[in-house]
Amino acid sequence: MAVSMSALLRIEGLDAAYGASHVLHGVSIEVRPAEVVLLLGRNGAGKTTLMRSIMGLTRTLSGTRHFAGQDIGALPPHRIARLGIGLVPEDRRMFGKLSVAENLELGRKAPAGGGAPEWTIPRVLGLFPVLGAMLDRRAGNLSGGQQQMLAIARTLLGNPSLLLLDEPGEGLAPVIMQELARQLAVLRQGGMAMVISEQNLTFAHALGDRAYVMETGRVRHSGTLAELDADTSWTRYVAF
Repeated sequence: MAVSMSALLRIEGLDAAYGASHVLHGVSIEVRPAEVVLLLGRNGAGKTTLMRSIMGLTRTLSGTRHFAGQDIGALPPHRIARLGIGLVPEDRRMFGKLSVAENLELGRKAPAGGGAPEWTIPRVLGLFPVLGAMLDRRAGNLSGGQQQMLAIARTLLGNPSLLLLDEPGEGLAPVIMQELARQLAVLRQGGMAMVISEQNLTFAHALGDRAYVMETGRVRHSGTLAELDADTSWTRYVAF
């Protein structure tokens, strides 16, 4: 893979494992500033493991990870987060007994630098206005779509320059997915770099610039969305 020197995130030859299970095999991807990259593939393709590996949450066997020109391969997850990578996990990780406002407060961190506008609670409520009407409600009592919005809002309050979203449309009704796609499009227009792992191609297609198609822990195909539209041979690795 030809690697851009201006890449915000650069992963090369990454192998990762859970215990004795070798999950990722020589995965290489890059994300440029203000770019939205899709990870496409079936369940079990390795998308979540790649997201977790970027954050230092899984054991890597070989390969390199660089973010904003810095080697992050030996850093613990909290140090990687402070550098400006935010992960919204598939299970959202809400503190169900805490209120929406308390969950948001837990996500607040000072900006890592770089001059981008700071994410504040009023700013995230402007992006997700539905949350503003339920600040006192327990997070565990929210709908799935509301919890997803809260998870993204909480992560944005960490002021990331790269947002990792693992299956953000999972389990959401079509109308909620449309609203979430609109909100992610606003982030994209604002210059937020994102990696979005998704099985729903209709949801993801309008958001992405490029895509990596994964199967059994390997990148099987990659290209711009226009290139993937023109050559559909990659669809055999994906179940939509």
